[in-house]
Amino acid sequence: MHPFLDEGFHVRWSTLVPEAVEPDVRVALETAKANLEAVCQVKPEEATYENTFGAFEKASDSLNLGWGRLQHLDSVCDERAQRAALNAMLPEVSEHYASIPLNERLWAVLKDFGESHAVSGLPPVQQRFVNETMLDFEQAGADLPPEQKQKVAAIEAELSKLTKLYSEHVLDSTNAWDLVISDESKLAGLPDSAKAAALANAKAKGVATDEAPAWRFTLQMPSMFPVMQHLDDEGIRKQVWEASVKVASEGEHDNTELVWQILELRKEKAAILGQKHFADLTLQRRMARDGETALAFTEDLHERIKKAFHAEYRSLCDYKASKTGEAIDGLQPWEIAYWSEKRRKEQYDLDDELLRPYFPVDRVMTGMFDLCSQLFGISIQERPATFHERGERPADASENEIEVWHPEVKFYDLRDTKSNEHLGSFYADWHPRESKRGGAWMNCLFTGHPGGNGVEREAHLGLITGNMTPPVDDKPALLTHGEVETIFHEFGHLLHGLLSDVPVRSLAGTNVPWDFVELPSQIMENFCWDRRSLDFFARHYETGVPIPDELYDRMIAAKNYMSATGFMRQLAFGKLDLELHSHLDRYTGRDLDSVDREILAEYRVPLKTDSPSMARRFNHLFSSPTGYAAGYYSYKWAEVLDADAFTRFQENGVIDPETGNAFREHILSKGNSEPVDELYRRFMGRDASLDALLKRSGLDGPEILIAGETPAQALA
Repeated sequence: MHPFLDEGFHVRWSTLVPEAVEPDVRVALETAKANLEAVCQVKPEEATYENTFGAFEKASDSLNLGWGRLQHLDSVCDERAQRAALNAMLPEVSEHYASIPLNERLWAVLKDFGESHAVSGLPPVQQRFVNETMLDFEQAGADLPPEQKQKVAAIEAELSKLTKLYSEHVLDSTNAWDLVISDESKLAGLPDSAKAAALANAKAKGVATDEAPAWRFTLQMPSMFPVMQHLDDEGIRKQVWEASVKVASEGEHDNTELVWQILELRKEKAAILGQKHFADLTLQRRMARDGETALAFTEDLHERIKKAFHAEYRSLCDYKASKTGEAIDGLQPWEIAYWSEKRRKEQYDLDDELLRPYFPVDRVMTGMFDLCSQLFGISIQERPATFHERGERPADASENEIEVWHPEVKFYDLRDTKSNEHLGSFYADWHPRESKRGGAWMNCLFTGHPGGNGVEREAHLGLITGNMTPPVDDKPALLTHGEVETIFHEFGHLLHGLLSDVPVRSLAGTNVPWDFVELPSQIMENFCWDRRSLDFFARHYETGVPIPDELYDRMIAAKNYMSATGFMRQLAFGKLDLELHSHLDRYTGRDLDSVDREILAEYRVPLKTDSPSMARRFNHLFSSPTGYAAGYYSYKWAEVLDADAFTRFQENGVIDPETGNAFREHILSKGNSEPVDELYRRFMGRDASLDALLKRSGLDGPEILIAGETPAQALA
């Protein structure tokens, strides 16, 4: 028995115990190596697509399955024995994946067939897979001399180790801090929902009782953010802010040296592969094509909004001065969210707490399902699920039961409305816990097959995960509007995976260029603002009534409040990312915080206290060998696409099945089976315009285009 490698569609999570990691992964490694060796032995006269590229694509399926499950558990159920087992196998697994494009015999077989006339007779999707795979090998160093190949493989293995350690430092240092307050008077200004959550947390940790109440706060966003937004006690806000910016910056969890080591290894890899820097290496086949274009895109947007950005800060300073009667020469970083929220509430009579009752998480989910059913021709049904502690699956457990990895996790089936075909299933895990990393994400546990030509359809299996406000006492989890947007965002990613109709798994679902992958997710966020779509899911948890018109009007009026500030925050992340990965020589050997301040001097307002560099806790950039490294700009790039694409929905009444089906046909179902800029043009009939994003953000400016085929035109 090798539970991590069990090919059953419904994963038996309780059997995935740490002691099974090493034997299961070793079996999967041996199988993968044997499969690759079989491809290596194919003679030119015997070569077909099936025994070369087709066999290559499937060679590591068992390893992908087992290692993917382990990495998922590492993200949502971290514990010491499992972490040790993963880290013990990480070098071998990393070496295996890194060695594949550097295998000379394998490359010789693939290259020989890939350059043959036989490719022109293949179906278009298979032709694309051949071409994409050839480029993968070439860009990974397949044509390098042997000693350089070995160097690239060693770099990849080292990056896997260092980025895993980086991620552990962020998680561990986040969990190492808490704040317990026993004096309720210090909680003035904090919403009742946040106080109730903090009290429940303290009781769960054994530091409070009904007789001796206390309130426990952590650095997880649902706990920390209400403090920064609402708490009147500036000393406590300062304390929480200082703890949050020191994550992974001190003692045994300090990521400073890891950041520089990771950057140097990435730079070295790029140089070996003939690129000026890691950004150029990473972006070759993304829509931006190179680091210079991505950086120019970021800097152009910066120029367009910087006046509005600084005006918002000055206005906020003036607001505080008017309320305190004191001269204000600047704000502290722990004051920004507090005074911003105070003014928003005053100007628009609106804060997150007014909207929370309309966003119970289960209602948000079912309403979102109803909305997507109408738009995309699908139906979604929750299935009963069971939780067993790991290692404790009952002997009499049903073969057909659906297991989950935590009692709060739910499981759903997704079907096509017309055919009733089972297209995919997914898990949903929405609330924070200490064993779970922060943030929100979607992942694919198994990529299915659309069927046809005598092959049966195989359903996809995915998951969506977040760290949203948890339920308290007898109330359901009541979300902020921002958390609702996050759910819609991750569900967009999920639809991109579950609605894929691509017969080559490596080109299916979200396996698209990184600056296109956020389009399906970010377009879904638009439905969180339109009245017609909101009514599907925004209903009071007690009465079932939709958001009143008067409250909705205030919500829309406040939509672009401080929008330039939020816009600039994203640009700053992208700027820091691209500078470090494009111009590392300028910064090597210097103090990380000084480098951060220099790079972002024009992207920040003059706060009275400098923040330590985000780079130490920036999981998007440093918790995997590549991830969003040199690609964080893609959030804004994709925002251009999503704002523009949503105009087609708006022109047709928003909830328009014809537009939804077109989006499913041209975007959601196609994966990377065709060039993504061409897929976008099929949906919109043209290239993307920046106008819609600037208008949506209240920052209207002159038009520019993003043209995927000629990215230099992006700033023309």
